[in-house]
Amino acid sequence: QVQLVESGGDLVHPGGSLKLSCVASGFNITTWWMYWARQTPGKGLEWVSRISPYSRQKGYTDSVKGRFTISRDNVKNTLSLEMKNLKSEDAGIYYCSKSANFYDPLNRGQGTQVSVSS
Repeated sequence: QVQLVESGGDLVHPGGSLKLSCVASGFNITTWWMYWARQTPGKGLEWVSRISPYSRQKGYTDSVKGRFTISRDNVKNTLSLEMKNLKSEDAGIYYCSKSANFYDPLNRGQGTQVSVSS
């Protein structure tokens, strides 16, 4: 059974940092591009970042460039997102996905809540 479990979300002040983690089971992430997406009140579900199977290629949506860093550990079958200088507009539910079609709930986990407030 394919499963993705996100964790690490929390309430932080603007300018704060968080590191999100995603543990995959039921499949080996090694051969998959992996993604982070988020559901925010203002923009709905949007792509945040992606990483190629051996981490050679990484991509970020413009609003998080320079602040977020995606990484993966193919041995541990995990995906991470390090977030720095968080802003109020970063608040939302963050999902990891094994597909660019993260709109399909079957391709993503249950999510982890990130709140940014003073």
